[in-house]
Amino acid sequence: MTARTLVMLAVLAIAAGTGWLSRGWFEDAQRLTALEAAQAAASQALARESVIAGVVEARLATLDTHQRVIDRGVIREIQKPIYRRVCLEPDAVRLLNDAAAGRAPDPADAADPLPDDAAAVE
Repeated sequence: MTARTLVMLAVLAIAAGTGWLSRGWFEDAQRLTALEAAQAAASQALARESVIAGVVEARLATLDTHQRVIDRGVIREIQKPIYRRVCLEPDAVRLLNDAAAGRAPDPADAADPLPDDAAAVE
């Protein structure tokens, strides 16, 4: 390679690096401008809402209370057999407890075995 080719490559690399760096600076400047605009808009909105809140507070301070509303809720308890295990037989409770514990039901404990024809396959 000749010296001229090396110089051209160096100039090209410097130009690419400088362009990349200046593009980064440009994008950072755009982001900073957008951020400053958003902050200015937020501070203007906050100042406007603070003035409105001050006016409302001043108006509320001049008002007198003419009536009071006292809310007393009514609590009703409904008792139904489903909530008291009246509907469930002891065997059903035992089966549910076995299922919750992960145990298989014991057919010897069943008080009411299946009828003879219930297990037949037709």
